[in-house]
Amino acid sequence: MSFLMQYLLHPRSVGAVKASSKRLADKMTEDVDFRAAKCIVEIGAGTGAFTENVVKKKKESTVFLIFEINESFCRILKRKYGNNPNLHIIHDSAEHMREYLDKHGIVQADYIISGLPFASLPARISESILNECRQCLVSGGSFITFQYTKMKIALLHRFFKDISLKKEFYNIPPAYVMNCRN
Repeated sequence: MSFLMQYLLHPRSVGAVKASSKRLADKMTEDVDFRAAKCIVEIGAGTGAFTENVVKKKKESTVFLIFEINESFCRILKRKYGNNPNLHIIHDSAEHMREYLDKHGIVQADYIISGLPFASLPARISESILNECRQCLVSGGSFITFQYTKMKIALLHRFFKDISLKKEFYNIPPAYVMNCRN
């Protein structure tokens, strides 16, 4: 089923009519130190626009947990990436990240890459996920997300002290990449 169809069926959780561009994927992963990362988490992976970059660049020993709540997108991710070593596709909410880190023997993630549409998610769910991300992120790690507006910066600041912004014009629509750290 197409990205557009998933958006029409689940607009609050899909949040876009088209997958992210290659340029946005590059910008989302350019600050990740793939040589040093022991664990990378992706939340709201969709069809894998950012996943592709991580799979290509991560060390084989790096554990990569991918959260996707949409069942159709989960099937696509499993078809595309299911055979990669140390990669785990999880059909569950990122609100349960700690449970899965524990299951895989991971204390904290070095990077959390988010494709979640915080502008359309219910406030309670956004806050729950961001709190989980902050608690599961190693000190000095990065929570990297993108949004189509700066509207959710105040929300992100409640969980992360330092936020740097980059604009990616070559995406439909253009997007802000937000690298958040404590």
